[in-house]
Amino acid sequence: MSVTRRHLLAAGAGAAVAAGIQQGASAADLPALGTYDVVVIGSGAAGMTAALTAARQGLTVVVLEKAPTFGGSAARSGAGIWIPNNPVVLAAGVPDTPAKAAAYLAAVVGPDVPAARQRAFLTHGPAMISFVMANSPLRFRWMEGYSDYYPELPGGLPGGRSIEPDQLDGKLLGAELARLNPPYLDVPAGLVVFSADYKWLALSAVSAKGAAVAAECLARGTKAALLGQTPLTMGQSLAAGLRKGLLDAGVPVRLGTPLTELHVENGTVAGAVTPGGLFRARRGVIVGSGGFEHNAAMRAQYQRQPIGTDWTVGAKENTGDGIRAGQRLGADVALMDDAWWGPAVPLPDEPYFCLAERTLPGGLVVNAAGRRFVNEAAPYSDVVHTMYDRNPTDPDIPAWLIVDQNYRNRYLFRDIAPTFVLPDDWYGSGAAHKAWTLDALARSVGVPAAALRATVDRFNSLALKGDDTDFGRGDSAYDHYYTDPSVLPNSCLAPLWLPPYYAFRLVPGDLGTKGGLVTDARARVLRPDGSVVPGLYAAGNASAAVMGHSYAGAGSTIGPAMTFGYIAARDLAGVL
Repeated sequence: MSVTRRHLLAAGAGAAVAAGIQQGASAADLPALGTYDVVVIGSGAAGMTAALTAARQGLTVVVLEKAPTFGGSAARSGAGIWIPNNPVVLAAGVPDTPAKAAAYLAAVVGPDVPAARQRAFLTHGPAMISFVMANSPLRFRWMEGYSDYYPELPGGLPGGRSIEPDQLDGKLLGAELARLNPPYLDVPAGLVVFSADYKWLALSAVSAKGAAVAAECLARGTKAALLGQTPLTMGQSLAAGLRKGLLDAGVPVRLGTPLTELHVENGTVAGAVTPGGLFRARRGVIVGSGGFEHNAAMRAQYQRQPIGTDWTVGAKENTGDGIRAGQRLGADVALMDDAWWGPAVPLPDEPYFCLAERTLPGGLVVNAAGRRFVNEAAPYSDVVHTMYDRNPTDPDIPAWLIVDQNYRNRYLFRDIAPTFVLPDDWYGSGAAHKAWTLDALARSVGVPAAALRATVDRFNSLALKGDDTDFGRGDSAYDHYYTDPSVLPNSCLAPLWLPPYYAFRLVPGDLGTKGGLVTDARARVLRPDGSVVPGLYAAGNASAAVMGHSYAGAGSTIGPAMTFGYIAARDLAGVL
């Protein structure tokens, strides 16, 4: 059965269930836990931005969060935010214009997303950033040089449009800081590190600028310690800043309160049912509960194999609760086969979302045949799409990142410093392999030795010339972001020559799923026939992404999530 057909049948079944809810369920049977103008499901970037917006429009709001912590996947993330023409990048002199942004987004997204939704994102995104800065302690920095992912397309910017949160003192939250969802990777003790610093920290052993950035990170950490601060950056700063905005606005966040059902009265969504009872909503419910990356059944239903809930770095509570609740009311879904993909190394404790490591010179990626099959430096979502798409009957999964000792002597790998030995459990789990010859490495990972030798020989010849005529590695400005500028003539390419050699297992990791409830330009949830589900809104990974099957730049998850949360709240307040 096709995905489209399956979705329509599910939606039809959901409509029948919704009718039963309206006819058979009685609010009198549920304990009343409060009545608000707006009920928000989820305390990630989408949910907290929506709640803050609604509160500052004079509406009463409650946020219901399934987890015992707030912040969701946003708190775990690097917190890049892709918002064209936002006040931060314009103040930094970025040469952006509405026309450039519209042309670029249309070229990236194509026909998968209605033009009206694209326009809504581009129109309201800058205002959302201004609003958040005016109503929370959050400030933002331009991620200078972090290119749009397709800068050669019309309107693309090689210097990038992405921003990230500035440093924030966690002590602003008081006791609430203890309930902040922890980061995906801890910042090294004593350092204050921004997302934009990591490309240079990876080069700190071989680059004067890398060493200078490391020293700056240490200086920030030292200053914060002397001031008695608890410095937060990246997703920790974003989530804490939004939470502080909610505290100042008097918005309660009910932790440990999962959504079990959407409450319907007279055909309109009028509240949220939780295990403890009913939260009524006079105006509507905004679903910002995240994707379904940790729901094995949903991933098996909608996505291609091989797939695993243990390959995602999304918050563990993201099991599609809001999406399924919407479907039971007849809501349409889209993009359910897709995710915010990226190659990941399945380490024993958790997957490592591999950014710089597959791009740095001196490494290449091969499939089970021992052959290259992709531009390793391409946008991470494209790499995984290629892993699945190049040979659909026999996907290139797992793939292997092959590097040599010269690479390991020069570059950080995750948090393992250059020349330092890799943890034993990386080898024990099969995530990493090491051998003194390419033939022995090939045997260890189960690829043909002759093919791997031929592939490395071919790659080395291309690297010495600085021109990857096979896959175009280095042709795009984006390819050079996570690379070593001291390597010439192509900062993406260097030969492998110094044993021992290493192989790292690569699987389709993700930052979260990107399919969900279909919404319109006002963030209202729609049925398959295009009609609105009254009172129901969605934003973030609970909704079908405005990026469609693509990824415009760093922060294409969080930027739209916050923007459509902002749009939903303003629509409910009648000021959109």
